[in-house]
Amino acid sequence: MRFVNPIPFVRDISISKTFYCEILGLAVSRDFGNFVMFETGFAIHDGKSLETTVWGQPSVISEPYGRRNILLYFEHDHLDALFERIAGNVNLIHPIETQAWGQRVFRFYDPDGHAIEIGEPLGTA
Repeated sequence: MRFVNPIPFVRDISISKTFYCEILGLAVSRDFGNFVMFETGFAIHDGKSLETTVWGQPSVISEPYGRRNILLYFEHDHLDALFERIAGNVNLIHPIETQAWGQRVFRFYDPDGHAIEIGEPLGTA
């Protein structure tokens, strides 16, 4: 067995796909309409359709999907340049900071409120 990846539920697949493509620069590898896979292996799924697939019906709860209980982690070799490019287009949690373990990262929210962290690969910080 191997772990593949988490799949965040999103409210509007087109808004989220645009965010991950245009703001973060991810390239789509497969687009099934309600499920989008990116070349990095990351994927997003329309929440209501995934709720129906998993539980047999969409949820009646209207809470947002992102609930401060998971962090989507990405790495980028040119962290400063990426931060300068996207900082004005995202809801920042904080700018670039050096973590206790020496890695430089910044964090922000996607359109559904999922927390995203982008860090330099360990060993280059």
